[in-house]
Amino acid sequence: MSFYNVIESYKNIDIDEYMNNVKDEDIIKSLNKKNLDEYDLLNLLSKKASNYLEEMAQKANKITNQYFGKTICLYTPMYIANYCVNKCVYCGYNLESKIKRKKLNLEEIKLEGEAISKEGFKHLLILTGESNIHSNTEYISQAVDSLKEKFSSIGIEVYPMETDDYEYMVKKGVDSLTIYQEVYDEEIYKEVHIKGPKSNYKFRLDAPERGAKAGIRSLSIGALLGLNDFRKEVFYTLLHGKYLKKNYPQVELSYSVPRIRPFKGCYEGIKEVNDKDLVQSILCIRLFDNNGGINLSTRERLSLRKNLIPLGITKLSAGVSTDVGGRTQKDDDTSQFKISDESSVDEIKDMLKSIGYQHIFKDWERF
Repeated sequence: MSFYNVIESYKNIDIDEYMNNVKDEDIIKSLNKKNLDEYDLLNLLSKKASNYLEEMAQKANKITNQYFGKTICLYTPMYIANYCVNKCVYCGYNLESKIKRKKLNLEEIKLEGEAISKEGFKHLLILTGESNIHSNTEYISQAVDSLKEKFSSIGIEVYPMETDDYEYMVKKGVDSLTIYQEVYDEEIYKEVHIKGPKSNYKFRLDAPERGAKAGIRSLSIGALLGLNDFRKEVFYTLLHGKYLKKNYPQVELSYSVPRIRPFKGCYEGIKEVNDKDLVQSILCIRLFDNNGGINLSTRERLSLRKNLIPLGITKLSAGVSTDVGGRTQKDDDTSQFKISDESSVDEIKDMLKSIGYQHIFKDWERF
């Protein structure tokens, strides 16, 4: 069994037609339910449901406070390499991109880790471009090994691996995995992933499950909003989450809602996802999965992140640089995309305090 089978089961259902025929009473009925099914989710994702965002927000805020309180876990990404062998039309790491390619050695990784640790972080996300040639499992595992003494939780956001590779990463100290499908629509996936291993839709789709089988403690999934109708992508993201939680109940699951940011190159097929659409996406995630984590990155501006937090957000990235070795190196032309929120860690902490939230740097202790 694979989540692909679940996707296949919905191919005979006209999701557009269903959502276009949603009535007010359908939305109200779904809003009043405690446990939502797939059709409730479609009701709340419909265009008509955008008229009920205030009611959805009140319920989402109540649920979030019940499960998480007013705390936000802060983490930061650490880019250690940007070599990539894929040709993805929407990505600044595209193998044909003219960005400067760079890879940190182990000494540089240690220095970068020390700089991050001094800012207070205990949760670290290691990122590379998707190239098993330039950033093989041994290189990534050595990076983890050199950093795990300073961080309570180390996650990876790299290329999809086989189960035994994930098992190796777990043994070396990795406890969380972030991997986004980018777009769940298989035809669009083929159009935007032109060349390279990433063009294998099913292999990427099953990567979170392989991670769960390997003993990964925490998974983060999501779609890159802007490649397809956001409503369909949020729908399938949540079905994916439901599938993973049913089959691997021991795994902590989080969702992300990244919107495409400017990058070197261009892609004319981007579908607009405005702030109101983003709000509806976050609310539907919280209402469908009451205790799932929701991450909001620096792709979004500070003022918007501040306003979105009470709707269901549980994790924020802070003090972010998307350049390789961004804290200790001087290169500024190695990033995958340009962030929108360049706030310092202290500025994020002050923002949270101003709205009555407490930041935490650690919610997991490695034994």
